[in-house]
Amino acid sequence: RDRSPSRGLGDVYKRQIIGFKVTDIRFGDVGVLVGVNDKTAQHLFVIENQGKEILIPINDLFIKLVDRENKILGLDVPQGLIELYL
Repeated sequence: RDRSPSRGLGDVYKRQIIGFKVTDIRFGDVGVLVGVNDKTAQHLFVIENQGKEILIPINDLFIKLVDRENKILGLDVPQGLIELYL
């Protein structure tokens, strides 16, 4: 059964996507996925961009592409969300 990328984000899946390059439809290159914070009520992608940490809520609506071969995670996040961290 094909599942949405973030649904049931287990430990195995988290390890598989660490190191992926993260892109956003409007922003372009966001950075590299360095972790997944699942200690909060809203799980978060932890992305590093030139020494700065960007936190993006893990939401099926935001995830547009999971390219395992090229290690790319494509997102479409609300405008301005990424810029808040930069």
